[in-house]
Amino acid sequence: MSDDIHIRIEGRAGRITLTRPKALNALGHDMCLAVENALDAWADDDAVALVIIGGAGDKAFCAGGDIQKLYDTGRAGDFEYGRRFWRDEYRLNAKIVEYPKPYISFLHGFTMGGGVGIGCHGSHRIICESSQIAMPECSIGLVPDVGGSLLLARAPGHLGEYLGLTGARMEPGDAIHAGFADHYIPAAHWPGLVEALCTTGDVEAALTPMGETPPQGPLRAAQADIDMLFGAGTLPGILDALRSQSGELAQQALEKIARNAPLSMACTVEMLRRLRAESAGIRAALAQEYRFTARAMESGDFLEGIRAQIIDRDRQPRWRHTLDTLPADAADTMLAPLGEHELTFATGG
Repeated sequence: MSDDIHIRIEGRAGRITLTRPKALNALGHDMCLAVENALDAWADDDAVALVIIGGAGDKAFCAGGDIQKLYDTGRAGDFEYGRRFWRDEYRLNAKIVEYPKPYISFLHGFTMGGGVGIGCHGSHRIICESSQIAMPECSIGLVPDVGGSLLLARAPGHLGEYLGLTGARMEPGDAIHAGFADHYIPAAHWPGLVEALCTTGDVEAALTPMGETPPQGPLRAAQADIDMLFGAGTLPGILDALRSQSGELAQQALEKIARNAPLSMACTVEMLRRLRAESAGIRAALAQEYRFTARAMESGDFLEGIRAQIIDRDRQPRWRHTLDTLPADAADTMLAPLGEHELTFATGG
């Protein structure tokens, strides 16, 4: 087994621990496949009543996907590695949503990007004082993916557009309000809760006496203003609304948006609109995300975003478009069907 992940059975629980604390438990391709293999093995195993997933260290459950190899292969002109990684990762995300047994995630510290995909789709999502959840993909030329677009589309009002375009981090109260988490339990109680889950295999009996009400976060208090500013349904419309307001929320949002990839943000808004209009489920959301990510290196801003944010760290990305020169049909082009290359959720396909 890889040193990056620890998979075992303890009592009645199948346990998965991401063990890359120095890398904030970044999720690699092999780790995705290992989690999927474990879930497949446990699905029909009567000895396993539930699944527990967590992350080692005190800083993060999982702060995102391991993008170094994605960047290296893409720069070399190999776009298929990334497409294969995303196909396998998205298949795992769907499997977690559809899993027949309780899937309990312990989301301490940072949970972002790929961490949302393996942590925020299960049946029971537990957070604590340190939890911070975000979908910051637009800052690196991607879109909120790993099923995150569906969570954003289902968030109250137009909070999804705000979170997707700005990459804002959710504190515990806001994470529950937005639908990314379920239970607030102080971290001091986690060892006892895990022990009870492993011993009894009864998630409701173990959870019921431990839940607390988290402090209300700032986003919930700002919901009405967010809905007004982010409800236009297109990126230009949202920009117009933000630019017409002088309040702190609008100005801070504009500052964040100005740094992100215009193409990614336009696609994010369109993705959320389509998901809401179709009352779509996880597979439709992932298939739509894949249409973007499959093109992200060759036709999008992903490689430039990674260069600016992670490799050179100059924080000066040279995006393909500016906010005010983005073609009107850019989102439709990036989200167009892929024909025979559409996401199928089949192993190896």
